[in-house]
Amino acid sequence: MIQRMADVRIDHDETQRQLAAAIGYHQVQIARYETGKNAPPIDYLLKFCKHYHVSADYILGLDKNSEWPR
Repeated sequence: MIQRMADVRIDHDETQRQLAAAIGYHQVQIARYETGKNAPPIDYLLKFCKHYHVSADYILGLDKNSEWPR
């Protein structure tokens, strides 16, 4: 999950700081989620998925048939 979130953000050419500003989080929080130091809460996951128009199933690894379009 952590790697998928970072990959989606990077594929959209956004920095952690830009993502944080867009969804109302601090950059430090996003860095901790992406490094695995903290688990992202559900509200972060929802905001992340809405921001990037990606399914939570993909991010969580539940949809094995789905791949992020590159």
